[in-house]
Amino acid sequence: MQRSLFDDEMMNEPLANRLRPNTLSDYIGQKHILEEGKVLLRLIESDRLPSMIFWGPPGVGKTTLARIIAHQSEANFIDFSVVTSGIKEIREVMNRAESARRMGERTILFVDEIHRFNKAQQDAFLPYVEKGSIVLIGATTENPSFEINSALLSRCKVFVLHALKEAEIVELLKHALTSPQGFAQVDITIDEDALHMIAGFANGDARTALNTLEMVVLNGSYQDKAVIVTKEIIEQCISKKSLLYDKKGEEHYNLISALHKSMRNSDVQASVYWLARMLEAGEDPLYVARRLIRFASEDIGMADSRAIEITTAVFDACHDIGMPECSVHLTHAVTYLSLAPKSNALYLAYEKAKQDALNEIAEPVPLQLRNAVTGLMKELDYGSGYQYAHEHQDKLTVMECLPPSLKDKVYYEPTEMGCESRVKERMKQIQMWKKQHR
Repeated sequence: MQRSLFDDEMMNEPLANRLRPNTLSDYIGQKHILEEGKVLLRLIESDRLPSMIFWGPPGVGKTTLARIIAHQSEANFIDFSVVTSGIKEIREVMNRAESARRMGERTILFVDEIHRFNKAQQDAFLPYVEKGSIVLIGATTENPSFEINSALLSRCKVFVLHALKEAEIVELLKHALTSPQGFAQVDITIDEDALHMIAGFANGDARTALNTLEMVVLNGSYQDKAVIVTKEIIEQCISKKSLLYDKKGEEHYNLISALHKSMRNSDVQASVYWLARMLEAGEDPLYVARRLIRFASEDIGMADSRAIEITTAVFDACHDIGMPECSVHLTHAVTYLSLAPKSNALYLAYEKAKQDALNEIAEPVPLQLRNAVTGLMKELDYGSGYQYAHEHQDKLTVMECLPPSLKDKVYYEPTEMGCESRVKERMKQIQMWKKQHR
């Protein structure tokens, strides 16, 4: 009897399909291309549509946007599948579209996963795109530059669709709970934190979010004909423990602090644990990667200059492949940073120099360090006294580079840690040379 709440023919259709919007006003996300004044919105409103490629991750509304465009332009809409469409089927559809064009009707051909069409299939679209028999809208999760024939790509405008923000996913979930096409007819109790938990799990994918909401509602507990959705039910449905985490709140800073201090203390095990806590709670891997780059110079610096190379490479890897694959790259960086020799000499050097830059009188740049790029500058002795180090046997000179009031000021004081011991020795050699040649 409990399941009678969902004994409805409409409920047999997936929630994501039932909630597919028909107008731009109901469409959530992609404001960077659909806000007032943006190119795509102007093209849709003027009904002057070029062939287009929508490039973005799954579940961000590529198919939905294509359907809305077709509906708004009142064009014939054909949904094409790579699974059922060979060259013969493509040409049959193209011929129908050409006949429609002669009758004054336009055809929008939507090709989902266009990157899965082979070169011959893609080439079959080309003459009809050129003639205007069809407006081709292709959707792809792969980089069009590599997956779509250059001839076809050059005739299409590429629009990049982004993963939905967590706030947009929550807005979508709230709409699902109140919409007649969603769960408006069902009394559902689910709090804001639970919606954010689902949104975080969806990771920018609207379809995943709606499928998850549908699952947790169908598996909720019943109380006086109402459906109660708890955090425990959500955890069971997504097979994932809800970690205490707020990307903008205190716990966010607590965890990054724990990671930073564990690496500084050379504790590999703790560092990897805090990294996992952050990533599994939904932290942006690029945020973590940026903090690791900072750590590489702030806490290691010249003691091991490879740290900055490794962390920068890991940032690129995170950017290119994302989660969950990039978790191992971040683990690589965290482990390397934890085990590397530590030095905060670069950090201290800048902080001391910053205080002088802010608090001391801003003395002019010494003449010997200025470039004389005009005749007047030469007359004013710009560059006078400059000593070009490469003209000297030891590649060193006794020229003063600090302002007079800061002469002999020391900011960077290398430690004996790792490679920095060699840096310290080199600095001693330079100081001794200058002392001998002054």
